[in-house]
Amino acid sequence: MKARWLDRAVGVVVAVVITLAAVLLWLTVAWSNPEAAEPPTEGILLGVWELFYVTSAPSERVLLAAVSLALLAAGIIALLERRATDTARRSSNVLRTPLAARAIMEQTRGRYDGPVTVTVLIPAHNEQATIPATLTSLLSQSHPPDRIIVVADNCTDATVSLARQHGVEVFESRANVHKKAGALNQALRELLPHQGNNDVVMVMDADTTLDDGFLATAVNAFTQDRALMAVGGLFYGEEGGGILGQLQRNEYIRYSREIRRRRGRVFILTGTASIFRPVALRAVAENRGVSLPGTNGNVYDTAALTEDNELTIALKSLGALMISPQQCTVVTEVMPTLGTLWRQRLRWERGALENIGAYGVRPQTIRYWAQQLGLGYSVFAFALFLLLMGLTMLAVDTWIWFPFWLGLGAVFVIERVVTVWRGGWRARALAVAFVPELLFDMLLNVIYVKGIIDITLGRQAAWSHVDRSAGDGDRQEARHA
Repeated sequence: MKARWLDRAVGVVVAVVITLAAVLLWLTVAWSNPEAAEPPTEGILLGVWELFYVTSAPSERVLLAAVSLALLAAGIIALLERRATDTARRSSNVLRTPLAARAIMEQTRGRYDGPVTVTVLIPAHNEQATIPATLTSLLSQSHPPDRIIVVADNCTDATVSLARQHGVEVFESRANVHKKAGALNQALRELLPHQGNNDVVMVMDADTTLDDGFLATAVNAFTQDRALMAVGGLFYGEEGGGILGQLQRNEYIRYSREIRRRRGRVFILTGTASIFRPVALRAVAENRGVSLPGTNGNVYDTAALTEDNELTIALKSLGALMISPQQCTVVTEVMPTLGTLWRQRLRWERGALENIGAYGVRPQTIRYWAQQLGLGYSVFAFALFLLLMGLTMLAVDTWIWFPFWLGLGAVFVIERVVTVWRGGWRARALAVAFVPELLFDMLLNVIYVKGIIDITLGRQAAWSHVDRSAGDGDRQEARHA
């Protein structure tokens, strides 16, 4: 598949669309003559520049225009997503959408492929500190897996010996320079030819532990629906990490809540733990270099920074049906320092942008484009809001209360508390405090902008992970070359 021009220009496209959206909103608000309202007050910024501000709420016309545009955009995206999903499920074109529900049902009608079996692949690079807990959580499942294979990639610690002590298989990558995706491709190349339709393959991180009932729920879902191609997990952050760790746990709780509200409809098949039918993975490998980015024969695109996000889009492009049940929950690591968090999130942001750039605008990527554009617009609006508020505070002689913005802020705080309620009192207390989450969101906004700039300038991206071999008290950042 030839590289698309969007691969490099995706950052520019996002920035241009966000700017046009801001201009459209401004024109909508300013289209008619301004209504009679409280006259602006004049202030002097740092004794030099004149600044005008008002303490009254925006007019009904302004609020109505903003809300109408937001609802219109949300409604259009929802309709396009539903149409794309329905079209994919009903498609019988085995060339374009070989994994569509209708196509799979027609191929498997009247055939019994045996009970569902589970083979687990655990890609691991120097994971001696976490692999024992991961294997223990697998072996203690109410429905234990049939096979567990630790995919050891360039390990220099005790990962391999610890895996063998737990009685599981070990596959060691050979001359792999493509990190996690390359190691998994090697293992899947040997595994998939021997898998039947119901011999599902699970891929999970070596720093993840499954909650009991995960595999039982997933196996039941595959048994009940033979058109189901993948089951993803809902992840929660591990304990610890202080305020930074709790901020990440709050973020993960909100994501899981959003998936529950979508009744399990998947945004991303998370790399923490996801299960696939072999036919789905084989279809992806066959279509690489044809209708999907990547090298033909590879399940994972080794050029993608976020292989789980890219694989999700690949499966959706082939019409695959996938869900994330509420009972399929896992506990994953949280980044212990601002440095590791920065590198992780920069990789996520860049990966998401690069993936939609590689696929372009197609029905299956509309939702992903909308997410990135919405995120970009929120970054733009939030930064402008903070700038204007800061300028006003510097220009006035006395503190001024803005009732409208105070009320809006109160609604925002309530929303933050309600959406993390399941996380317990620590999650709620942090949400009520407001300022830490505000600063955390500002950091993520900066990372988002950094990702756009790096893509546009063609800067080389790096893959990194936390080396836990020194223990929780002395974690170090390690590059996986």
